[in-house]
Amino acid sequence: MSMIVQSALADLDHEMANTRRMLERVPADHLSFTPHEKSWPLQKLVNHLTDFPMWGTMTLNTDVLDFAQPMPPAPPVPTTAEGFVAQFDERMVAFKAALANATDEQMMQTWTMKNGDTVIMAMPRVAVMRSMVIGHMIHHRAQLTIYYRMVGVPVPGLYGPSADESM
Repeated sequence: MSMIVQSALADLDHEMANTRRMLERVPADHLSFTPHEKSWPLQKLVNHLTDFPMWGTMTLNTDVLDFAQPMPPAPPVPTTAEGFVAQFDERMVAFKAALANATDEQMMQTWTMKNGDTVIMAMPRVAVMRSMVIGHMIHHRAQLTIYYRMVGVPVPGLYGPSADESM
């Protein structure tokens, strides 16, 4: 594994393990729950969390994502905690394999997200991994803690004990 991957993504295993812990608690009886009219339903938010390893793999294996191009069909959205965990784990296998093959040169190359001729962002691949893959995942995982609190699912401690866990 490249030195850039090792240093820039040193927290990757911890963050992915924390996300997996959140997925293990998905309440099948609250999949349509939304805390606000502008919020996604719980099922959609959780499914999006399972996407981040896939986004990481894509970032490592491509140079450009163009939303103007047809996207592959999405797999069925899981409806159980076990299904979400299985989807996440499957995507993590591919992500870790892509990371294992990443070179420092590749990590410093520009990766671009665009919609046709409009560039949405273009930055070194390592920055995309840190911000748009890991940071973005953490953002949505934090949203999920609020959903869990509101429907009565115990929130796991992610950076130390939560209010639902004792020291």
